[in-house]
Amino acid sequence: MSNQSGIQELMAAETRASQIVAEARMARGDRMKQAKTDAQELIDAYRAEKQEEFNNRVLAAGGSGGSASAKLQAETNNEIQIMQGQFQRNAQKAVDVLLSKCCEVSLEVPSARVRSTQKQYGGQ
Repeated sequence: MSNQSGIQELMAAETRASQIVAEARMARGDRMKQAKTDAQELIDAYRAEKQEEFNNRVLAAGGSGGSASAKLQAETNNEIQIMQGQFQRNAQKAVDVLLSKCCEVSLEVPSARVRSTQKQYGGQ
């Protein structure tokens, strides 16, 4: 009977060990979730702090962001006009280059093709 009780003790110990391992896994998962939540809170706080600093600097440097926005819009419009002018000047040149390349046909047969054809059809 001693053998039987020893086996039962081992089985009970194994069951307790598996329960402890399962609880540890669950606790680890909970700790990971909590750590992720804490990290996200820190990230959000840091982002808000940096956004506030940025907003303060923008206000200090340019007043209300409207003038900076208007200046940027004017620069963008100027660049667009420059690019449209370049397009107008170069459009015909680009069409001419494309047409010349499309219409340029070489009537010369490459020597490798000649040898290949001769070998295929038994020519000289």
